[in-house]
Parts: sequence; structure tokens; C-alpha cells
Amino acid sequence: MKIGWRGALGFALSAAFFVWTMREVSFAQVWGVLRQSSLPLFLLSAFVATIIFPLRALRWRVILEPVASDLSLGALWRSTAIGMMVNNVVPARAGELARAYALTREDKRVSFAAAFASLAVDRIFDAVTIVILLVIAMFVSDFAPGTTISGQPVNRLALFAAVVALGALATLVAMAMFPALVVRIWDAVIGRVAPRFADRGRHLLESFMTGLGALRSPVRFAKVLGWAMVMWLCNGLAFWLGFLAVGIEAPFAAALFLMGVIAIGVALPSSPGFFGVFEAAALAGLTLYQVPSDLAVSWALGFHLLSFLPITLIGLYYFLRLGMKFGELGQRSPPTGVEAAA
Repeated sequence: MKIGWRGALGFALSAAFFVWTMREVSFAQVWGVLRQSSLPLFLLSAFVATIIFPLRALRWRVILEPVASDLSLGALWRSTAIGMMVNNVVPARAGELARAYALTREDKRVSFAAAFASLAVDRIFDAVTIVILLVIAMFVSDFAPGTTISGQPVNRLALFAAVVALGALATLVAMAMFPALVVRIWDAVIGRVAPRFADRGRHLLESFMTGLGALRSPVRFAKVLGWAMVMWLCNGLAFWLGFLAVGIEAPFAAALFLMGVIAIGVALPSSPGFFGVFEAAALAGLTLYQVPSDLAVSWALGFHLLSFLPITLIGLYYFLRLGMKFGELGQRSPPTGVEAAA
């Protein structure tokens, strides 16, 4: 796959953020902290961090129940691992395309458009859940008024994240509940502006809305949100175990808060694996808990590398076993009109 201007921008920003992160901390300091860290606790934190991917596969099966009610959990897990691996090694965040494509290779009943739409739901629930936990962590931590991260008030960042997440969720719910209206709007607008693409786009749009079926059922909606809570609390536990490994004395709420800060940070363009951006966000977040820079950066680098390796290697194994090629991903693109939603 070609890097393109977005990939080049991501690499540049990652490099800039990494330089910013290391401005007050030397590699010798970081290595000294990591040498004295608890390896068993660090490995445990990486193991717990890897557990979230099977949990994500379980949640994905609930989201896809309206499309195919008996999807193999193994196929969903393999596709999830492949998607994360691709996100970790390929620019431009092609992992979601790879994840959807891998599932269509394993189960022909799921169209690419429906699989991709289900991932839009998947990511929106991630955002909503992270924002909820972020707000709870802020309330428990009782930050002083005017507390900032990189010059931006914490409350403003949380409000911005909440508005974006809830706005995107509301858009998808509206599409799921009123598919006929969405199609009529499509025909009225695209039929006039670009009639050549109206029929093909309508078919893709209808397939996409099929993947939003989980949003039509209150029970299924609650299940998806419940799995999201379990998954992200598990991820918070992984963060907190990493804190213990390097000697950071911070409450569990700090781990939940840091998840939100990092989630907002990695929304920026970055290199594969979010290196640089992850570390900068971690340093900015942990500073609010009076964590020394050497411990914060050491946790960020150690946890990031240890949690990066297992899922990347697992995903690569499944990628090769399924006979996929990176060149195939370049021939796939998000279904019409849904790129922003993902």
C-alpha cells in the first residue's frame, strides 16, 4: 500500500510528538526506570491489554446479529486480530478495512459494506464508553478549575469528545431507524448532482445500513454498550497494572482518565501503531496526577511496546494463514458516504 500524503503527515506528527515527549527525559533515565520495573507486572498488564481483542470480537458478534446470527467467534477474533495488526504496521489506519475484508473472506454471508458499517457502530460505542469513563474519572479525581492539557482546559476537551461521540452515535441511530428516509434523501440529492453514481451508491448505502441493525434493538444496544464497558474497564486495568510495574502511585481513576486522553490524542494523524502520539498524550495526562516525567514516559514506552507486540504477531499469523496480501487492502475503500462515520 502507498503511504500517501496522509501517511507522510502521520509520520511527521508522530516524530514531532516523540521529540516533544523526550524533551525533558533522556533514554538513559527511561532505561533505568524500565530496568527496575517489575517484569511480571508489566507482562501481566500486556496480557490483560491483549484480552480486550477477544472481548471486541464477542461484542462484534452482537453488533452483526441482524446480519448473520450465528457468526463464528473464531472468524470474528481472527478478523479483529488482523485489523489491529494492520493498524499497527500500515499507515492511514487501514486496519478497519482489513478487519471488514478479512471477515468477508471467512464468511460470504457478510458483505463488505455491512461489515464496515458494523465497525462504525463498534468504534462509536468505543468513543461513547471512553467519554463516559473519562467524565467519571474527572469527577472522582476532582481536578482544580482551569486544569489544562497542552494548553487546553480538560473540561473543554471532555466536552468536545462527548459532542463528537454522541453526535456520531445519533447520526448512526437515525440512519438505522429511518433507512427509507435516508435512501430518499440520497436519491433526491445524488440523483441530481451525480446521477451516474446514484444506483451504485444506493446499493452500498443500503448494505451499510444493514450493518447498523444493532442500533434498532434496545436490548442489543444495551448488550453492545455492556460489552464496551467490560472491554474498556479491562483496558483500564491493563494501564493500572503497568503503573504498578514502573512504580507510579496513581489511582485506578487515573488509568481511566488517561485512556480518554490517549483516545483523543490518537485521533490525530500518526504513524502506524500511534507511536509518538501515544507517548505525548500519556505524558500530558499523567502530569495532572503529579507523576514525574521519567516514570510517565517509561510507562508509556514500556506499556506501548509490550502491548503492541502480542496482537501484532497474532494478527500477522492469521493474516498469512488466510492468504491475505497487503496489496489487496489498497483495492478496498470505505463504502460511499461512510468514511467519516468510521
